[in-house]
Order: sequence, then structure tokens, then C-alpha cells
Amino acid sequence: MPKYAQLVIGPAGSGKSTYCSKIVKHCEVLKRVVHVVNLDPAAEYFDYPVLSDIRELINIEDAMEDSSLHFGPNGGLVFCMEFLASNFEWLEDQLDVAEDDYILFDCPGQIELYTHIPVMKQLVKKLESWDFRVCAAFLLDAQFLVDGSKFVSGSLTALSTMVNLEIPHVNVLTKLDLLSKAARKNIDRYLEPELDAMLMEETDSQGKFHALNKAIAHLLDDFSLVHFVPLDYTDEESITDLLMRIDMAIQYGEDLEPKEMNDPVDPEDRQDTESYE
Repeated sequence: MPKYAQLVIGPAGSGKSTYCSKIVKHCEVLKRVVHVVNLDPAAEYFDYPVLSDIRELINIEDAMEDSSLHFGPNGGLVFCMEFLASNFEWLEDQLDVAEDDYILFDCPGQIELYTHIPVMKQLVKKLESWDFRVCAAFLLDAQFLVDGSKFVSGSLTALSTMVNLEIPHVNVLTKLDLLSKAARKNIDRYLEPELDAMLMEETDSQGKFHALNKAIAHLLDDFSLVHFVPLDYTDEESITDLLMRIDMAIQYGEDLEPKEMNDPVDPEDRQDTESYE
């Protein structure tokens, strides 16, 4: 029977660790077994227990303090992830979990790991070879709803990640609880956006990049490739809805053994039994 995994990805500051914490607590209420694996070698703190932590294999300080490497923060992080890719047997040993268990991989926020460097694609292939069904949860800060150009930028980043990872993909708008009331009223505009009209409202129709903006908007609109699911941690139904979408994407629960149910008692048999009491 398969195991299940979410790659929790997205730009730095989009709330990936908070997302993992909230999902773990929500699943505890549902009596679902969920583990978290930290894959961010620069992580400093998280408020949930981890099944495994990449920092036990290598951390960002190891790479940056090596005088022969001369890495900065970004280069050091890429080096750490490539080091993980060359030591996948370590990760396999860490993922000694029961069948049907569910793992959240809290991933780094450097977007080039998903768009330019093959390390995350290699991780996906390894997980699939270990009989995991994998889905990406791409988190985008709701502050990208401030204007259409930022939203299109975030949508293109999500699309690039989808194309490169080639796995089921759910895009999530986080930090909705931090939006102002005025911004919340406009949220539907971004959940089912008409990007062409949105961009034309905000840019000079005779501007230098008018044709480019229009082409990008048509790409996202015409193929309906990118949609976002709003996530509000103050609303339990919001968390339940998102989890259901991801479960459907990876077919979670379809291979679970059905619970045995007692045969229904015939009313006449119940009366006969009561007559002997």
C-alpha cells in the first residue's frame, strides 16, 4: 500500500512552517497520523515534532563556514540540497514509517530550487520510487493580492514550479487572516481572475510592455493553469476544504481497508431477545 507526501513549497516568508504546524494540529483532531520532515538547512525554529531534520545531515553553517567553498546564504543552501540529493539513502532510512502514513516535507523558500535546479525533481522521483504519492502545496502570501502585476508574478512562479515538478499541484493563498477588510472583499477577483482586464487596468495601454503583459495574461487565462485555494487559519472549514483537495489529488484513503460493521439487527429478533429478559 502507498504512503503519502506533501511538498510544502513557496517563496520565502509565505508561511510554510506555519502551514505544517496548522495541518499537524488539524489532523491530530481527525486522528490522522501526519509526520513532518524538515528539508530547510537554514531553519532555526519550528513548533512541531519532526520525523527527520536535514540539519542532522548538513546545515547552512557547514557550507558557509567552509573556507574552500566560499558560499553565501543562497549558494550554501543550494549546496546543502545537492548534498542531500547525493545522499538520498540517508533520507530513505529516516522515512521508516507505516503504510498509509502522511508526511509533510517543509521545503526551503529559494525558488530557484524548483525552477532552475533539478534537485527537487530528483527528490520527487526518489519519493515515487519509494512508493509515495506526492503532491506539491505551493504557498503564496496573500499580500500578492495588493495589485494585479504582483499576482501575475506569483502565478507565473507557481506555473513554472508546476511544469518543472510534474506532480499534482495545489496553489494556496496564505495569511488571509492578516488582510484588511477591504482587501478581503476583493479576494474573489483573484480566485477567478480575468488577468487580461486586471493588468490592462493597472498598466499603460500604450506602454513598452503592453504586448508582453497581454500575452502573459492570455497564457494564464486561456489554459486555466493556475488557480488558488484561500486558506484562513481562523476558519476550520477553510483548512478542511484545502486538505480535502490535496487528499483527492493524491487519492489519499482510497486504499485504506474498510472498517467492519456489525450486521443490522432485525426488529423481530430484537423483540425476541427482549422477551427473554
